[in-house]
Amino acid sequence: MRTTRGARARRLTAGAAVALTLPLAGCVAGSTAGEAPAGPSGITAERVLQVTSVHEETGMTLLEGPVFGDDGKLYLVDVTAPAGDPKVMRVDLDAREVEPVFTDSAGAYTSAQLSPYDGRLYLTDYQGGRIVSVSQDGDDPRTFFEGRVKGRAMHPDDLTFDDDGHLFVTDSSPVAYPVGTMSGRVVRIDRDTGRATVLAANLPNPNGISFDLDGGALWVSQLDANRVDHLTLGEGGTAVTAGHAAIHVNGGTDQTDSTAVDAAGNLYQGMHGTPRILVYAPDGTHQTTVTVPAGHEGLESATNVAIRPGTTDAYMTVSGPAGGFVYRFDALAEGIRQSNGG
Repeated sequence: MRTTRGARARRLTAGAAVALTLPLAGCVAGSTAGEAPAGPSGITAERVLQVTSVHEETGMTLLEGPVFGDDGKLYLVDVTAPAGDPKVMRVDLDAREVEPVFTDSAGAYTSAQLSPYDGRLYLTDYQGGRIVSVSQDGDDPRTFFEGRVKGRAMHPDDLTFDDDGHLFVTDSSPVAYPVGTMSGRVVRIDRDTGRATVLAANLPNPNGISFDLDGGALWVSQLDANRVDHLTLGEGGTAVTAGHAAIHVNGGTDQTDSTAVDAAGNLYQGMHGTPRILVYAPDGTHQTTVTVPAGHEGLESATNVAIRPGTTDAYMTVSGPAGGFVYRFDALAEGIRQSNGG
């Protein structure tokens, strides 16, 4: 997620960690985002509906974290919603209606995903350094995690779950250019104890996070490096055993945002700066790019995508000065849990 995405981070102001000074290995990708797709031609998404307008109090709106609930409706967060305005909403895509679900006085929620363990909706509070869970009706809010990790406050950005319900979270930390220390992290939080383990450190502002199709490795997008890293996990997911810079994104002035993985293992990479989703094969080859129709002005990001489980109906969150919108396109393969939230 992001507002200007290093800009948003600045404005919103126990295993051993693998200190990944990447790139370590060569690029897996067969093409970069700036080249012509190697597979199918580009995809143009269609607008479904407008969800939000720019908030007077914050001067913007930013939709993120799309996830389909058990009711078949699409749940979204608005990162920049002020206190009292809906921070979690659900969208009836058939009726094209939006319903408020949850709000509070302080949270800046940057992602949402349903736990496979307890079925609750988990939200990352970037500003408060917390992870909060609520029922799918927005009731019974609970703080699942908060506090410092290895002496430093967390800025949880995106999250994903393994099959057992343990959380894997990107801990965002913008790099101050032209010189600065890379201090972003990937953190595992135990489902039962809430114990945080730093899996990878010294990262250039990690953002999106998804398991690959086999569940043995993580795709992690690095906002301040325009790349996607591949981190192989050891048994139990409590340590990273290998990692390398897998996909180098030729984003230009755009930056890599959130990620999703479909039933064929394809990686969907959201972008901030221009509303588009880049799609890569499991080996990193660029397959296609999803864009909005020509003439749809005032849009600056396509942060994230959710593919309805068991279908190829994909919905992306698109935002900018024109407001916050949901767009639809046909995914390359069916949706699974790793393409439903985060």
